[in-house]
Amino acid sequence: MNGPSVRVNELTKKFGDFTAVDRVSFEVGAGEIFGFLGPNGAGKSTTIRMLCGILTPSGGEAEVLGYSAFTEKEKIRRSIGYMSQKFSLYDDLTPSENLSFFGTLYGLKGRSLSRRISEVIESSLPGDSARMLTRDLPAGMKQRLALGAATLHDPEILFLDEPTSGVDPATRQNFWTTIYEFARKGKTVFVTTHYMDEAEHCARIALIIAGKIIALDSPSSLKKNFAYDVYAVDADDFIGAYTVISKLPFVHEAALFGRSIHVHIDPTGQARHDLEKKIRAFRGRSRKIGATLEDIFVMHAKEYRKYI
Repeated sequence: MNGPSVRVNELTKKFGDFTAVDRVSFEVGAGEIFGFLGPNGAGKSTTIRMLCGILTPSGGEAEVLGYSAFTEKEKIRRSIGYMSQKFSLYDDLTPSENLSFFGTLYGLKGRSLSRRISEVIESSLPGDSARMLTRDLPAGMKQRLALGAATLHDPEILFLDEPTSGVDPATRQNFWTTIYEFARKGKTVFVTTHYMDEAEHCARIALIIAGKIIALDSPSSLKKNFAYDVYAVDADDFIGAYTVISKLPFVHEAALFGRSIHVHIDPTGQARHDLEKKIRAFRGRSRKIGATLEDIFVMHAKEYRKYI
């Protein structure tokens, strides 16, 4: 299609007096891997459900593949692939039976449906696992099966709502390999996640919290354009060091990363000198590092901290 796959302007969703999504605006280009990064309750799933035609927006504008999320929800649902954060297939069916059911809903039939079912099973389920009931499959296989069901009809855009939640790191990596293969065909992928390392896979990410987008750019640009110098501080008494450093007037933010402290200060010699002076009091060490996505998220979200 010409133009963006997703176009959103001032999109809003309210549940009574509670605003779950607060006037968000963005576009997702055709063939782009676009990510929503934020904590639980930030508004990620609510946004994706509106775009998938599951929830009706309260206000604003939203189009998916040229269809209105207000008036053409059924057309959207037929044209996209959607994988929810909760496993959505039927536990008491075999993988083939699940795929047959969902393929029929997408309008597939006959040889076309049989061919796609065989392809998904071959790529997702090794050995005799295809004969098992779906409830008996390991979590990673279930996720791959759900992804296969969402892409069975070869949609132009794939919505993935925290698709790797609850699976091990190796399975997550394999899952992203499959997503890359889908995107290489020119398809669009819209994925929500709260994993910082997963956000690095996206061409662009929107940081969202309390229903608001607080930053939007490529991961590399967000890190490159971070306004502060970041220092990793190590000290034997790192909790004591953190308690003191986080209260210093020239420190904009301090956060624990394992047994290190990431400290954000202005890029000036005086700020560095004052930080080093305090670190020496704890017999600590510091080194300047590049900003991580977590640094950026923590800094941007500072004013919304009560929601995290």
